[in-house]
Amino acid sequence: MKYTTIGIVGNGPEHLIPDLSLYKDKVDFWIGADRGALLLVKNELPVHVAIGDFDSTDAEELEMIKSNAFHFERFPKEKDETDFELAINKAISLGTDEILLFGATGARIDHELINIQLLHTIANQGIKGIIIDSSNHIEWTEPGVHTIEKDAAYPVVSFIPFTEYVSGITLEGFYYPLNKANIRMGSTITISNKLIKESGTFSYERGILLVIKSRD
Repeated sequence: MKYTTIGIVGNGPEHLIPDLSLYKDKVDFWIGADRGALLLVKNELPVHVAIGDFDSTDAEELEMIKSNAFHFERFPKEKDETDFELAINKAISLGTDEILLFGATGARIDHELINIQLLHTIANQGIKGIIIDSSNHIEWTEPGVHTIEKDAAYPVVSFIPFTEYVSGITLEGFYYPLNKANIRMGSTITISNKLIKESGTFSYERGILLVIKSRD
């Protein structure tokens, strides 16, 4: 069985995790990575898979996770992958069109940066991956033409070069349009834009862009 959307909840700060109930009708399958499984329990969402080393839970919390999880996988603390990567690998193995990642930002900066890079792992499997927190949507994109919808909850749109150069960027339907622009890593020309229509398009020819929808 292939799932349309799998949601993964990690161990990021709870105050940065959006209201997960808003996604209960969109997500077909929930995976809790380490303490993220406990957050699913607290939000009264199904824990289809709980995975990780669970070093951030005490005995009572771990028992709560075990008693609520349909499937429980515990790994040793000393391992090659982070708990988030284990959860992503599980989602990929199950088959899905889209993976939503919660609890991936806001704690240790090394974990946050590698979680963003894990979007590349997801994209390499032909799967759409989005990191979502209370202030941001972060999506990995590749060259081509893309449609983007206006989102009142996350109205600011930025395009972050994730390779040294990104060439041929065109923005249509934006307050600050571009036509075949070339930018390099460190450029701020594509920061803090907004849609002036209900939807717009962006396209580019070479490189990698992170598309970040955010709010103040």
